[in-house]
Amino acid sequence: MDAYKRLLLGNKAWVEEKIAIDPNYFPLHAGPQKPQFMWIGCSDSRVPAEEITSAEPGELFVHRNVANLVVHTDFNMLSALQFAVEMLQVEHIIVCGHYDCGGVKNALTRHDFGLINKWLRYIKDVYRLHRRDLDAIDDPQQRLDRMIEINVMEQVNNLAETSIVQRSWKKYGRPTLHGWIYDLRTGYIKEQACLRPGAKLEPIYLFDFWDEPGTEQKEESKPLGDAPPVPSPAAH
Repeated sequence: MDAYKRLLLGNKAWVEEKIAIDPNYFPLHAGPQKPQFMWIGCSDSRVPAEEITSAEPGELFVHRNVANLVVHTDFNMLSALQFAVEMLQVEHIIVCGHYDCGGVKNALTRHDFGLINKWLRYIKDVYRLHRRDLDAIDDPQQRLDRMIEINVMEQVNNLAETSIVQRSWKKYGRPTLHGWIYDLRTGYIKEQACLRPGAKLEPIYLFDFWDEPGTEQKEESKPLGDAPPVPSPAAH
């Protein structure tokens, strides 16, 4: 039997199991989705979001990429984030990394991996920011584990620094941002970080949202440096 057919047979067995428990299981999930959670996780096949959290269909809005990164130029991730925050109005966003992450492990080497070098560069930047603390750890496994934890915390910070999240914090007081680590060796999830709406951020990353009614540009938010603001085109 072709390997892929095992997955199709597994789907049939799963459907039959759910219907045996509740004949209305699938009609109940056929309506509009209203998840409470967005999950930004690693593409690693050993970390299935719904499986490790025992979540049902409709509970998690999932985005996955190599090493669970939140990159400010990744329009795939940003589109999913905007949809989750503005349309689905999720209450929580979870960035979940995992120990023994191949993306993080390879980023800590000097090997040339081709195209993926461009993606792993973001992880190398995280290492550079925390190099002193990481290099102080003698045991290679402990150093890798700590790097994986730090990477998750940095990605949570990256989420908070997006205008999408900050606008929602200001207008609606949501979502709460979480950093989790899944331990492949035990199956347990560990909470690593949590940022609630209004969390203190570096001022340079804050947005004033001047387009909102009643909001005026503040003096400290005017363009940095000596150059004057670019004037608006004259009306004709």
